[in-house]
Parts: sequence; structure tokens; C-alpha cells
Amino acid sequence: MGGEKTTSRFFTPEGEEIISPVGDFDFPLLSGDDEGSQDSWDSLVDQRRRDAVFREVLQSYDQLRTRIGSLTDAKNKILSYTPGAWIENVGGMTLSDYDVPKTTSLLLIGPKGSGKSSLVNRISKVFENDKFASERAQVTYNSSVGDGTYFLQEYTIPRGSNSFSLYDTRSLSDDASDNINMIKLWIMEGVRHGELVIRRSDSSSLRNRMRCKARKIGCDPSVIRKVNFVIFVVDGLAVLKSMEGDSDVEKQYDQIVATTFNCPYLSFRDDKPVVVVTHGDLLSLTDRARIRTYLGELLGIPPAKQIFDIPESSDPENELIIIDMLRYCLEHADRNLSCKSCARNKGFRVSVMAFLNLLLVLGIAIIAFKMQHLNAHRIPKSNSHVDWRAIRHLWLD
Repeated sequence: MGGEKTTSRFFTPEGEEIISPVGDFDFPLLSGDDEGSQDSWDSLVDQRRRDAVFREVLQSYDQLRTRIGSLTDAKNKILSYTPGAWIENVGGMTLSDYDVPKTTSLLLIGPKGSGKSSLVNRISKVFENDKFASERAQVTYNSSVGDGTYFLQEYTIPRGSNSFSLYDTRSLSDDASDNINMIKLWIMEGVRHGELVIRRSDSSSLRNRMRCKARKIGCDPSVIRKVNFVIFVVDGLAVLKSMEGDSDVEKQYDQIVATTFNCPYLSFRDDKPVVVVTHGDLLSLTDRARIRTYLGELLGIPPAKQIFDIPESSDPENELIIIDMLRYCLEHADRNLSCKSCARNKGFRVSVMAFLNLLLVLGIAIIAFKMQHLNAHRIPKSNSHVDWRAIRHLWLD
């Protein structure tokens, strides 16, 4: 027998009141003789779970208002961060046992128009003392005519610091293999400020135009940095359209997001990337909560803890969301640092391989020399003998 449904009231940071139904009732008992009873039960359980997650996400917006007083302390926590500061002393290891980078590097990836460059500017503004400072990242106003980001761009946070940096990258392609190859290169080989990103599917005219831009820079890419964690940026408007659409074209955005997000190169051990939803200022709070709940189920991560809704605004609530997101990233980056022994073993393996290759080359050279020497000895000597006395008359006459 079901109980009576009640409602909960939530308030947005802007003061908007949201009334959400709370299903305070028992599960119905299903008979084993009912056709599809197990499917119905599973469906009901899934729906109850979604409702609970949706309410949790809605409550997270309301909880921001109660945490505004801790904004300064939370910001100072990020400003005082140094690479390796949040390493957990587990497995009998301490800070000295890890290969700590000089700068923790956070990689931003996402589809075209997701707002990666705008996110860089919003994050930078949170830690800027000069509120009138110009925006650091170039933003494409109209993605249908603009080139977007084709060169890897590093932005230290805060400006001029060496504690951590954001890497703005080229947008994802519609071709999944292009995305996998691009991500694999960044994760395995590292990233460099100013490096041109070219995909296999790029046309020759696009390649020529980008190389022309690269020549105008006048300098080569600089230090190679290892990626320590990933921020996956998605457009909330595009996700909502994909959620409510029926055509393959409308569903394509979700497919690109899910396929790329599940790329194993983006995960650090069991830790998957953090997700940032942009353009929420153009949506209602209910839709923003629906999008986070939907993405949580699509990507398999907790929407209230690992999916952050960062709209185009500079209010204290939004700053607190940005700080929460950065803290999550930096903590997980430190948690997944490699140990020095692993780095030494990797270097040792490289040295051993180089030594073995050298031995192989020397061996081939020695074998070639021996064979040449052996062939020289195999040439038969001439048995002819000249009797100079018998022919001396030839030059005496």
C-alpha cells in the first residue's frame, strides 16, 4: 500500500523557489505470476533512484547559500596549494616517495562550443585581484564562423603562479578515432604551450591556414608538462536538446560525450574526469538539475559530487562552485601521482633498451666485419710463377 506524497521546497541562489515532489511511499508488492513483474520492479527501483538523485542535486543548489560564509577560506585553500600538498600518506609512502611535478596540469577537453575558453576566464577571475583585468583566453563569439582553439594554451592559476595551470585545447571532433588519438598523445606524451593540434581528418586548406598562424608566433613550443587530471566541459543547452530529441542528429552530442568520456586514457586509475556543465544561466534550475542527473547516469559518475554546474555569472555562489571543482581536481591529481621508483624504473627500462639496441648494432657490425674478413681469406692465391732469368732477353735486346 502506497503512502501519501509530500513536497520539498528549494531556493535557487537567485531566490527562485522550486517545489519538488518527494515520493514518501512504500514499494508495491509484485506477484510472481504477473507478466513482466521483474521488469516492472526494476523499472520502479530505477525511477526511485533517479528521483532521489534529482532531489540531491536540487538540494546542492540550496546548500550553496549556507556556505557563502566560507568562501574566503575556501579560496585561500586553493591559493595556498602546492603540487603534492594533498597527497594521502597511504601504503607506507610519504611525499618524498612521489614524483611531484613543478606545476600541476589540468587538461580541459570538450565538444565545440562547450565553453572551455570561457571557463578558463571565469576561473581566472575568481583569483584575480584586479577585477578590471582583461580576459586571458580568446573566446569564439560565433562558433559557426570562428576558428576556435587550435593551439594548446596554458594558463597558470592564479596569474603568474607555478602551483597549477589549466590547458585549453582544441575541440573534440565528430570522428571518435580522431579524439582517441588526440587524447592519447596528450596523456602519454604530455602537453606544451603553443603547440599546434592537427588531426588526421583535417583538410589540406585547414592545415595550411593553421601552419600560417603558427609561423606568426615566432617561437617553438616550450616545456612539456604531464597531464595530472582532466576537466570535461559540456554545453548544458546541447545536452538538454539531446535528452529531449528523437533524431540521430540530436542524439549525436550525447554519443560524442559518452564515447570520449569513457576513453581509458582520460581516467587516472579508477578516477574519472570531473564534468563541468556550462550555459546554465540560459536554463531554469529544474532543467539544470535534470541535465546533471542525466549526465550522471550516462557517464556513470555521481552528479551531485562530480558534475559541476558553472553558469556565466560572477556571484559568490558561482565562485564557490568553481572552487569546489578545482579542489576536487587538485586532490585527485595529487592522489594519482606516480611514485619515484616507478619513474626510475621507467627510466631504467629506457636505458636498458638503449643499451640493448647499441649491443645489437655493434653485434651486426662485428658480424659484417668477420664475414668480410672471411671472404677475403677465401680468395684463391695465384699459383703462377714468373721465371725472370728465362725472359731477361726481352729487355736486354
